[in-house]
Amino acid sequence: MSEAVEITSFRLARGTCAEFIAANADVDAWLRRQPGFHSRRICERSDGLIVDMLIWASVADGEAAAGGVMMELADSPVHALIDQATVLWSVSPVRHTVA
Repeated sequence: MSEAVEITSFRLARGTCAEFIAANADVDAWLRRQPGFHSRRICERSDGLIVDMLIWASVADGEAAAGGVMMELADSPVHALIDQATVLWSVSPVRHTVA
């Protein structure tokens, strides 16, 4: 198994990036308990697009968690802040790393 990167980009339906990050408290706690989770970064581009990047031990771990977050955290306040029509999501295996 190789390490994997999950990248999700989207626009906010309402609120600011700071409010979005605050609304992720339950998601962050949930992620820390998921098999294969390594780290997460949330970025805001100059055009307002949010980029959420997670590092997983494998593609399978990232895909399993993506399915679980929508079911297990369906009531999370974070979902209401995301413009769902703008979401782009992928999990890809890492092919090269420089540390």
